[in-house]
Amino acid sequence: NETITGLLPPLGSMNSIKQERAEEAVAERGNINLTCTYDGSIYNIQWYRQYQRSRPEFLLYITEGGSVHRAVSGFSAHIDKTEKRADLEISSAAVSDSAVYYCAVRPTVTGNSKTLYKNLWSKDNRILHNIH
Repeated sequence: NETITGLLPPLGSMNSIKQERAEEAVAERGNINLTCTYDGSIYNIQWYRQYQRSRPEFLLYITEGGSVHRAVSGFSAHIDKTEKRADLEISSAAVSDSAVYYCAVRPTVTGNSKTLYKNLWSKDNRILHNIH
């Protein structure tokens, strides 16, 4: 498993987020749950999808309190702040759902707002979920 790390937030607060499994396979019309675990105090977990030769597409974010804000229909999310895990659920999966899925964390920090978002695209940040 590879961990996303990013810019060091102020006040010495560190956050990380990592995949549970690198790949998931499911029969058509089945349900897929993609899971990321995180450390530290967070504002939200964001999920993105990227098709081959396309830019990443924002799907939704979920706050630690469980509020979900969707940009694309057909996805749901769940969070367990005790276990510090966030799930993206794809219901009734189709071949068209085969893509790379990313999760990213927005930490809860104060100070320079430039440090709020993790650098998802640096060379050390690899694929989180690659569904076949």
